[in-house]
Amino acid sequence: MTTKVLLVSAVALIDVDGRVLLAQRPEGKNMAGLWEFPGGKIEPGETPEAALIRELGEELGIDTWESCLAPLTFASHSYDDFHLLMPLFACRKWKGTPNAQEGQTLAWVRPNALRDYPMPPADLPLIPIIRDWL
Repeated sequence: MTTKVLLVSAVALIDVDGRVLLAQRPEGKNMAGLWEFPGGKIEPGETPEAALIRELGEELGIDTWESCLAPLTFASHSYDDFHLLMPLFACRKWKGTPNAQEGQTLAWVRPNALRDYPMPPADLPLIPIIRDWL
């Protein structure tokens, strides 16, 4: 059986107070209402870092640089119809103020409160790594 592998890049944006930005998936999207780390699909020929820089501009209206994206961990999770492979980067430096550009709700969350936000199954194993790292 062949499984489609979906490559997605995500980021833990960390503000000066040590909080992490979460975005709530808007109505009409798969897994609507769940909270996730910002990011998105890696397009053909795109690096995970380039995908994040593009997605952060599209989703949040902010700019960052590859030198500001530190690889932190990754998620590898099988859903019913695809397998998700998602590198997670940490980022503490960007230009602009994150604003929802696609109708999503945003929340700055303390690392020890991340479990209070319902997330897709692939994101859950990332929480203790972020919490311990911060």
